[in-house]
Amino acid sequence: MKTEALRNVRTMTLDGKSYVLVDPQEYARLLEDAGKMPSLPDSDERGNYPAVEYARASLARKIILRRQRTGLSQAELARRAGIRPETLIRLERGITTPGVATVDKIDRALARAEERRRIDGE
Repeated sequence: MKTEALRNVRTMTLDGKSYVLVDPQEYARLLEDAGKMPSLPDSDERGNYPAVEYARASLARKIILRRQRTGLSQAELARRAGIRPETLIRLERGITTPGVATVDKIDRALARAEERRRIDGE
C-alpha cells in the first residue's frame, strides 16, 4: 500500500525548480514516518558532528528505510535476522551501537527480503 502511493507521485517544474506532488494522505504518512526517525546530532561550532552518535542515527535511519521498503515489521525483521526484537528496536532508535555481526545479520535478512520482493514484483 505504501509503495503504491509512492508510485503515483508526480513531478512538476515551477520557475525552473522541480517539485514532487504527493497525495495529502501520503504526505501526512510521510511526515509521521519522518518523526519516527532518530534525529541526527547537531554539529559543534566548527561544523563537526559527534561520530558515534551520528553513526548510530545514520545506521538506524538506513535500516528503518530498508525495512519499511520491504514491508517488514520490526518483529519480523528481527526474527529473520536471528536477533531479539528488543535489540532491533534499540538499534532503530539510535540508542545502541550494534556489533558488526548484528549489522551483518540485519543486512543479510534485508537483502533476502529485497530480493524476494524484486522477484515477486516481476
